[in-house]
Amino acid sequence: MDIISLPVELDHKKIDGRYRLVIIAAQRAKELALGVKPKVQTKAKKVATIALEEAINGSLEFLVGEEARKAKEEATKFDYRRLLEDKRREAAPEELTELEKDLKVYLHERETMDKKAFEELFSERQEKGAEE
Repeated sequence: MDIISLPVELDHKKIDGRYRLVIIAAQRAKELALGVKPKVQTKAKKVATIALEEAINGSLEFLVGEEARKAKEEATKFDYRRLLEDKRREAAPEELTELEKDLKVYLHERETMDKKAFEELFSERQEKGAEE
């Protein structure tokens, strides 16, 4: 089914207008872009087209009215950035620890070099003070 070339027929009992269809499809497209599996079998490869097909087929659940407002308020409280960072950490914990190990080694080497330079500087001053 080529959704773009055919006129979209809605079940007006579930979706009351084109605007609501667009909002539902846009939110679903975001989810699909983050890696959620589609709920329908389709030949489409674009997430927007897949989301429209899911919305038209009625395979998506959505909220309207006061329930939607409450859910939106709760969603704004949710920190998506922290969730994505946690997912990245879970995906590659070994790489992160290897990087941390390398960084610790570098910082330790840098610290010892700074200590040596500091000691040499003071030893030179003490030698000059002893000579005078």
